[in-house]
Amino acid sequence: MFYESAVPLSNEDNLRLNVLLAQKPHVIRINESNMTLYALTAKGEVAIKLNPTARDEAYLRAVRELLSMKVTGSPGGYPIFIKRWTRMGHTHNTLEHMLLLGEPEAVTAVAYSNDLTHEIARRVWWANPNTDIARQLLRHESVVQGDLGKELTEFLMEFLPFEERQLDIVNTIRLCLQGDLMTEKERLNLWKRAKRKNPYYVGFMHADPALIPEKKKPSAHAEIVQSQLASLLDKQNIYAETLVYLLSETGQKWLTTLKYSLHKPVDQDVIISLFIAIDQHFSIPFEKARGVRHLEDGIELAKKYCDMQSDCPDDLKAVIQALDDKYINLLEAVLVLSQLGEDTLIPIFSGNDSVGAVMRKRLSPLTTPILERIDILMS
Repeated sequence: MFYESAVPLSNEDNLRLNVLLAQKPHVIRINESNMTLYALTAKGEVAIKLNPTARDEAYLRAVRELLSMKVTGSPGGYPIFIKRWTRMGHTHNTLEHMLLLGEPEAVTAVAYSNDLTHEIARRVWWANPNTDIARQLLRHESVVQGDLGKELTEFLMEFLPFEERQLDIVNTIRLCLQGDLMTEKERLNLWKRAKRKNPYYVGFMHADPALIPEKKKPSAHAEIVQSQLASLLDKQNIYAETLVYLLSETGQKWLTTLKYSLHKPVDQDVIISLFIAIDQHFSIPFEKARGVRHLEDGIELAKKYCDMQSDCPDDLKAVIQALDDKYINLLEAVLVLSQLGEDTLIPIFSGNDSVGAVMRKRLSPLTTPILERIDILMS
């Protein structure tokens, strides 16, 4: 049975669309500029040149009503039908059906879904290949591990020089550094470009520090500190593990990248992303989940702990007791850095939208003591 809308479809279009839907296509997209409907099926791509019987806009609406009626049982299309499906308990069918509506917004919604398989991602990419969609698809482990992941990475790297939003640069690099999406040579080239683009370093801050192509040696204190904390490392003491890690070759790479990232940041979004990356890098169980609000409080708490006052955690006391006094400043620096997070920026960014040199001046009271702690750990 053919669906009839307020704007009648041409007999040819009505027939061809119904035949197409009977073949159970995987995804449908519509090129509005040349009035052509494309579908991806098990046998390949199909193109249907539409023959409008009314203004293009009204005719396309009628075409989408037919698609929605056949796929969902309602001509309402996206997003009206999704509420009805939820009530009916058919949300498990949502993603596949949304890709058959010929609606760009529906395709984007699928890309943003948390329940994406590699096959669904492949269909989304066919329907709407752009940088935002590519980044959303690379959030999924199934995509990163599949063939599509490297294709998306290649696309994003090619477009990277033309990105205008600094945060998009950060997120592109963060996502493309996952797994083995990039070769060692490609990562090195990206790292070299970071010298001219601060957000590149912030992207690396979100990645596995082992992937940072910076040649660094372990700290001069690494071997002796590790020796003094050996028994605590065997017990997986988080404070001991964090200190030893930051003094290692990989930890020194991460600290170097942090130092580079704090040099001439460009806007608030990039700085916020950096502090989120710092927060996510540490596992020390401080009470403030999103970072200490005022750095002064974090510094005071670190000193208080290192003096082993009454509320100092037992695992931390064990580290302090095992270390020679001359290495306590290293531990204190670790405790300060591990309290940083997104909330640390609230007193600075609240109520203003400064960027560039003005923003950096406002950040100076925060970044200066942070850089001092980095230098202590890299001395």
